[in-house]
Amino acid sequence: MGESTKLLFVRMENTQVGRLALTPERLAVFEYDSEFLRSGYSISPFYLPLRSGLFQAEREPFEGNFGVFSDSLPDGWGNLLLDRYLTTQGIPLSSLSLLDRLSLIGASGMGALQYFPDQAIQAEDDSNDLNFLATEVEKVLSETRYSQHLKLLVDKGGSPGGARPKVLIHDQGTSWMVKFPAAFDPPDVGQVEYEFSRIARKCGIAMPSTRLFEGRHFGIERFDRIGNQRVHMITASGLLNASHRFPSLDYLDLMKATFALTKDIENCYSLFRLMVFNVLVGNRDDHAKNFSFIYINSAWKLSPAYDLAPNSGFNGNHSTTVAGKGKPGKEHLFEVASQVDLQMKRVSEIYDEVYENCGDIRAVDW
Repeated sequence: MGESTKLLFVRMENTQVGRLALTPERLAVFEYDSEFLRSGYSISPFYLPLRSGLFQAEREPFEGNFGVFSDSLPDGWGNLLLDRYLTTQGIPLSSLSLLDRLSLIGASGMGALQYFPDQAIQAEDDSNDLNFLATEVEKVLSETRYSQHLKLLVDKGGSPGGARPKVLIHDQGTSWMVKFPAAFDPPDVGQVEYEFSRIARKCGIAMPSTRLFEGRHFGIERFDRIGNQRVHMITASGLLNASHRFPSLDYLDLMKATFALTKDIENCYSLFRLMVFNVLVGNRDDHAKNFSFIYINSAWKLSPAYDLAPNSGFNGNHSTTVAGKGKPGKEHLFEVASQVDLQMKRVSEIYDEVYENCGDIRAVDW
């Protein structure tokens, strides 16, 4: 890439949303476009309300960035790929500002936001051969073998968040995210995640379509795409300025934020169902980036669920606490529901439905 990015334009398709710059202290400053103020909506209602004027980000928790734009940046795997590729190109990583990194996402990121100038890395070749891509991922993870296809891996999987290796593909007109095992994952991690997604759907949890590619690679249909339409999304982390790197939320906070954002109590019942499932099956990796909201049909709603496989979390504790408890009991689930005035009869019915349908994958037995 060329000189450091001084000004970044944020768009949704052909609509100019606003512009980003940095202060001398390397804090992001954002301003909505005047036309978007008249015809658009707040892309981050709690921290970037739709009004004129400059917004300045805080230093924490996103290193001077706004949460909604931090959502566009990759996490562990994507950063590993991008940094290795840039190093091979002789680009010092210390020279990159957050605007540079957003520019490297360009129009290739998750959700609807796009960043210009677009300096996204695009490979000359393309491949949806998952066995080939899995082999190249293994080379990167091994630290002992060199992949000659880093640029392709960056192009295919450098933009999504999360620590596990993944690629974005199109199959029969549908957009999918396909995951590969990380270095310390068991070989059957894809089959396990697929089975838990199947049971979650049986428990009444709204999920995108899932499938096993090649009999072993877990794939989930992207809910940030409807055909060729890009859907704006924001994680709970981005919405609430809550770090996902350490426990920073309680389900009660999440419930209150869900209702404040969506103005629809049905979303809170959906979140209660998801909370019950996570606790019953031992999915303790329920951090702030594993909950999202989408803006569709001129309204915010809780996104379909994702990342539901069991996980040990932080020292055996849930990343998002339940009524203050990292190792909650049944009573704490109901305490959260009571605190947000959910109907206890319906709450009990949801709990019973999830409990029964979890069957022998339950991690707890109350």
